[in-house]
This record gives sequence, C-alpha cells and structure tokens, in this order.
Amino acid sequence: MSDKFDVVVIGSGPAGYVAAIRAAQLGLKTACIEKWKNSDGKGVNGGTCLNVGCIPSKALLDSSFKYHEAAEELAIHGISTSGVAIDIPAMLDRKNKIINQLTGGIAGLFKANGVTALYGTGKLLAGKKVELTDNEGAVSVIDAENVILASGSQPIAIPVAPVDNDLILDSTGALEIGEVPERLGVIGAGVIGLELGSVWGRLGSKVVLLEALDDFLAIMDKAIAKESKKIFTKQGLDIRLGARVTGTEVKGREVEVTYKTSAGDELKETFDKLIVCVGRRPFTEGLLSADSGVDVDERGSVFVNEFCATNAPGVYAVGDLVRGPMLAHKGSEEGVMVAERIAGHKAQMNYDIVPNVIYTHPEVASVGQTEEEVKAAGERYNVGVFPFAASGRAMAANDTDGMVKIIAHADTDRILGCHIVGPSAADLTQQVAIAMEFGSSAEDLGMTVFGHPTLSEAVHEAALAVNGSAIHIANRKRR
Repeated sequence: MSDKFDVVVIGSGPAGYVAAIRAAQLGLKTACIEKWKNSDGKGVNGGTCLNVGCIPSKALLDSSFKYHEAAEELAIHGISTSGVAIDIPAMLDRKNKIINQLTGGIAGLFKANGVTALYGTGKLLAGKKVELTDNEGAVSVIDAENVILASGSQPIAIPVAPVDNDLILDSTGALEIGEVPERLGVIGAGVIGLELGSVWGRLGSKVVLLEALDDFLAIMDKAIAKESKKIFTKQGLDIRLGARVTGTEVKGREVEVTYKTSAGDELKETFDKLIVCVGRRPFTEGLLSADSGVDVDERGSVFVNEFCATNAPGVYAVGDLVRGPMLAHKGSEEGVMVAERIAGHKAQMNYDIVPNVIYTHPEVASVGQTEEEVKAAGERYNVGVFPFAASGRAMAANDTDGMVKIIAHADTDRILGCHIVGPSAADLTQQVAIAMEFGSSAEDLGMTVFGHPTLSEAVHEAALAVNGSAIHIANRKRR
C-alpha cells in the first residue's frame, strides 16, 4: 500500500475504533486494521467487546432477566402469568442482530469521519511500518507517522480444563449455548463468571461457581463483596470459594470436574456444560516483529508510560493491551487521549476515577478507593452507607437489595470512593465519578438537590451519612 498515514490503528475494539475516529476528527489521515470476521466471513469492526464480549453478554443478561421477572417476580405487582417460556434460538438471534447493528454502526462512523477501514491482520515492523495481511492473504506494508496498538485481549486457557466450545466453553462459546443446561459449572466467580452464571441461572440451570480464591470479589470493597455474595446466593448461585480445579474429564455428554478445597479436600462435581472464566490476557500473538522496538512483559502486556506511549518513538498502546483494568471504557478514553496527544493537544487521563461494573441484577459498581485501600494508606476517613431497603423508589419497584457506600477523607471531606450493589448501580456510581472528577466533597454531594422519588436519592443519603446527617436512616456514631 503506497499511501502514508498519519495514524494507523491495529484493532478496532472500543480502544481502537474510538482512537481512529478521534484521530480522523482532528484532521489526521487515519487507517484502522481489524482481523475479526463475522459468521459470513466478512470483516467487521468492534473487536471482542461488540462481537463476543460486553454487548452480547448484556443482551443475554437483559433477556434472561426479563424472562425471570415474567416467570417469578410479577405476582407481587398483581400481574398473573402462566405458560411463560424461553425461546433460546430467538434470544440468541436478538443478540446477533444487536451485534450486527452496532458493528455496522462503526463502519458507518468510519465512513462519516474519513477513517480508512482495512480488514486483515496487522503487524508492527521496525520504523513505524505496519505489515497488513488482508483477509484474502495478500501482504502489503503501510507507512505510518504514528501507530496505535489496540489488539485487545483473549480468554486465559487453563490446562486442567481444555476448551472445546462444546462441553467445556470459554466466555465466547458460552454466548452460543443452544439450550438451557440442567447443570452448569463455571470456573471463576469474577465479573464474567457471575454475569454468565446469572444468565443461565435465571433460565433454569443449577449453577455452581468454583472460585480458587478464598475471598469473593477480592478487588471490590469488602462490605460490598459480602453483601453481593449474600444476594447472589439468595438468587440460587452456588458460589464455592477456595475451590481450585485440578482436573476435568469428559464422559459422554457430561463433564466431571475435580477440585480441591482450601481445607485440602478433593471433591468432584458433574456438569452438562462447563464455562472457563479465569480472566483474560493481552493479545499480542503476531502483533510485533522482533525488531519493532516495543517491550512486552512476561504476561504479554505492552510497556507504556502514563500517556500510553511505548518505548518505540511514535508507537502507542491502549486498552487491554496495557497495564490497568481490562475495561472497555478505560480503553476508549486511552484511545481518545492518544489521538489528541498525537494531534498536539495536552490530553491526559485520570486513572484514579475509572468505574468498574458487574452487570448482574442487582448490579455491582465501584469507583475510586475501597475502604481497605484507604485504611492501608493510613488516611483518616469517614464512611456513609444507605440501604436500598430504605429507598421509596426501590420499594415501589420491588428492587430493594443492596446499598450505597461512600468514603470521604476525614479532614478534607473529599470523596475517595463510592461502592454500590443495587438497582442501576452502574449509573448511580457514574454520578459520583463525575463529582470526584471535580474534587467534590461528601458535603457538596449532600447539598445537591436530587429528584424524588429516584434511586439516586440513595447516593444523596449516603453522602449525607458520611458526616452523620442522613435523613432517612439513623446515623452511625462518628468514630
């Protein structure tokens, strides 16, 4: 390819396609390479997130929740239902239509913004050259002033549970299960395991989650993790902590799983399907030539500075490929930051305020520091908690599980963290993230007028509770 580009992006997931669009908006001649193909063999954008990650899993979560609500939860509202059934092929078809609509939307955005879409595999060579092997196998070399690596991540495989995407599935295969398994095993009780377990648990599967760690949701605030486990257990998820899987054996159309407990006991469990959800790792296979000049650590993460620049001049890396949480929104903002810096703007990103969400029902969401982190740092702090059981709006919706927890510095009252398990936790946490971005105090949030009746009033009350002035619950004694 003879043309020279100001920016070549390798990967069109949330980090890559956003970087490409923003770069083009800023007047930079931009190309974006994507290797993903749809079921028809056509190149499509969106990466893992749109094709087999965030979007399809949320589609299944929403469909399964509506089924569960219709089958189990409407009587309290005076609504009688009978003969409620789930059509799995129709549910999967809806998911696929959403994927097609959104991936097609990116193609439209590329066209509208002047991004050159290239379909095939990109490899960074020395001197900011990119080798493109297109989907027909033709090889060409692209010259670039700047290269943004955004190849994303892939599921971690474990030898004791080899994935065949028939009986033993990874998170991609789990999105295509054609019928409700009677017994579903999930290795890993993290974000993906909980979400996929919730989907099939609502549809009737007996779900067992085997988590090697002794702590549930170890990255979350401990109070929120404890409350979340209580809620999910009440919903029927069998969460077994300290359960390290040591082997699997396929027997006919069943999978026998052997695991050891923290106490040293060896136990066995048989499932109709087994999903392996033990995390993800950066996808760098074939991405870098030996002389590309880009350093990668033992986990495959590309070394970058605070502005996502690698040690190779003019080469950047964003999203799941670099340090930090593997979150689509984190990658998107990194993509914007890099595009703007290439264009000469002094863009930066606040890594202290990146929300984290688990899209179960209720949702689990957090932003900022946990109480444990604040305590470990030796900071003096105050905590405000408000339960959704005391929310009039949550009561009206029959959705009262969970709570809001806000942590603020004891001396400055600046908000340090917000942690929520409850209805619309993702959106409520985002309200606090905005406040934190502007350096707000708990008092600032407490003085803000919130609409009534809304779920967001729980955030308001938790902020008031930080300083012992909550109205709709008894205030805790100050330390």
